[in-house]
Amino acid sequence: MFRRPFWIDRLQAAWERAPIVWLSGVRRAGKTTLVQSLADSQFLNCDLPSTARVLEDPEAFLRTVQAPTLILDEIHQLPDPSRVLKIAADAFPNLRIAATGSSTLAATRKFRDALTGRKRAVHLVPVLATELETFGIRDIGTRLLRGGLPQALVTADHDRGFYAEWLDSYFARDVQELFRIEK
Repeated sequence: MFRRPFWIDRLQAAWERAPIVWLSGVRRAGKTTLVQSLADSQFLNCDLPSTARVLEDPEAFLRTVQAPTLILDEIHQLPDPSRVLKIAADAFPNLRIAATGSSTLAATRKFRDALTGRKRAVHLVPVLATELETFGIRDIGTRLLRGGLPQALVTADHDRGFYAEWLDSYFARDVQELFRIEK
């Protein structure tokens, strides 16, 4: 998709202060696309069972990483994400880690360690007005009509069902969880 240079700069600045960058944001804001655009990185999708198996022994796996940056996408899907991150930060100080994930309560509850001093948080928001040209959008009206999620901005046809589905997903998972609402 499209590079979001402002956000790449935010990640770089965060790495100057800590080895782990926690990249969060709403669903479909472009977290995965953003980290996949990072040069010299190794990408792992933590949604995959094979990734969870590889990370059962974080130390052994981290010894095999050759790239200066390790991306752990959807890290909250792992059984103990903070253990992996803590070992990476403490035992492999030259490795930069980008961990992406949902900012939902369920994801946050899985972290047993706050990783104080080891991480910096960057929250990716929908496309900013200053980023519109990067997405081929010339006017704010199009941004307002289609919303700020990258997928909705770059599709040729305006899909009216996209946001309905997105909102249903947001309500079904995040809002109900926040207020512990039963269906």
